[in-house]
Amino acid sequence: MELRQLRYLIGVCEAGGVLAASRMLHIAQPALSQSIAALEDELGVQLFVRTNRGMKLTSEGQTFVDHAHVVLADVERARSSVRPVEANLEGEVVLGLPTTVALVATLPILKATRARFGKLKVKIIESHSGFLGEWLHAGRLDLSVLFVSGNELAFECRPLLSEKLGLVTIPQNCPSNSETSLRSIADMPLLLPSKEHGLRRIIDNVCAEHGVQLNVIAEIDSLPNIKKAVRAGMGSTILSPGALSDEVSEGVLAMTTICTPHIERQVACATSITRPITPATAAMISIVTEQIEMLVNSGAWPAHWIAPASKY
Repeated sequence: MELRQLRYLIGVCEAGGVLAASRMLHIAQPALSQSIAALEDELGVQLFVRTNRGMKLTSEGQTFVDHAHVVLADVERARSSVRPVEANLEGEVVLGLPTTVALVATLPILKATRARFGKLKVKIIESHSGFLGEWLHAGRLDLSVLFVSGNELAFECRPLLSEKLGLVTIPQNCPSNSETSLRSIADMPLLLPSKEHGLRRIIDNVCAEHGVQLNVIAEIDSLPNIKKAVRAGMGSTILSPGALSDEVSEGVLAMTTICTPHIERQVACATSITRPITPATAAMISIVTEQIEMLVNSGAWPAHWIAPASKY
């Protein structure tokens, strides 16, 4: 088995067929087909189901592709670890960002990386914090911003900030005071993520500690759709301030801080303790930390900075 076979496998998977993959990979179609067939023979399993519409991974194929991603990522990390550390870092760094973080931090991080390390390719994967933690542990991410839940034993977490969650409503349903108690919103119709979501776990834990039962009328694992549903007047939700800064500034949604008790969550920059940190990953940790600190200090991300101050 060779590394190029793993690259070809991933290429066929992403392209959905040998013909499209051969164009993308710049390799002759017969050679690509032979490479996939040889890999299947070596493994003793069928990796693809071949149809007139293209090629689809079998369950065994999906499992092997997941491993192939990790192997190729580890090879790139090994290469990066022995390259001279210089301003023009090369290679690829895979960064995970939770959806609410990606809304405010993606563009500043990309701009700073391009300005400082023009040859460094950044791949940003946006998803729920729980999924990002799983992928970081599996080796599919080099680093990730995560919401701290207390289950990060496999990671080296660098705490960045603490933020208070708030009640999100349409303006006409906004409480008259700047803060509202958790118990006072117990009977309000709420739209929240499912119980597997990191944000929901934080909310449920605080409610359980204080004996509060919320009226959750629907569970939606999509930030855009939760905000759409609130704007349509279907209910309220609980989010971080950074998740709806645009909507608040436009006057279409309103946020009220929840107090007695406050619902807070910590945000950290995490790496896996089982994989060495390459110079490229170290550079990205610095950029992510620096750019998020700038967002907090400028007020673009309403939060309390808890990491040591940098010299950006």
